[in-house]
Amino acid sequence: MLDDLRRQVEKMLEGRDPGHDFEHIMRVYKNAQKIGEEEGADMKVLLAAVLLHDLVVYPKGSAKRSKSADDSADIAEKILEKRGWPKATIDKVSYCIRTHSYSKRIRPVTLEAKILQDADRLDALGAIGIARTFSVGGSENRKFYNPGDPFWKSSREPDDTVWTLDHFQAKLLNLQNTLHTKTARKVAKERTRFMRQFIGQLAKEI
Repeated sequence: MLDDLRRQVEKMLEGRDPGHDFEHIMRVYKNAQKIGEEEGADMKVLLAAVLLHDLVVYPKGSAKRSKSADDSADIAEKILEKRGWPKATIDKVSYCIRTHSYSKRIRPVTLEAKILQDADRLDALGAIGIARTFSVGGSENRKFYNPGDPFWKSSREPDDTVWTLDHFQAKLLNLQNTLHTKTARKVAKERTRFMRQFIGQLAKEI
């Protein structure tokens, strides 16, 4: 059942930008599998939500950005209804998708929704998080860093709409503090440490 759903999603996401493409979905899927098995989640609900969580992704600068999760959930409900899934299960999947977005600032109440949030946020950290950050920054034509104050030494407010590196200070380095599960926090701690090492190396080079 999930294999068929995965194939459908892969086809739907053809041509998507590398920050939110099908490979992103599959990395989040692996994260969710690991966390879900450790935490005792309903894996059918969790993994279906993972596969369907980013069907719609509006650009970061778009006024519709905060609607990405809700629009994804609306499409997901229709896909699962067409496949004959029970309404109660569809509602659980939809809730996970609607609450996963960082920009919506929602703290979910179900275990599966918490795990989707954690698994998705882990993909914003570590080596892959760095790659995704600069990929998105490049697509939006941002500078790598503020040449006068790359590392916020003057206590300026980071502005990640202009400088990609500012996204680390504005969001990524603090992301581990928003996670719900012990399993995810352990992985996030290691990945955040690596990102700080990257910033240190970047400082030497520039």
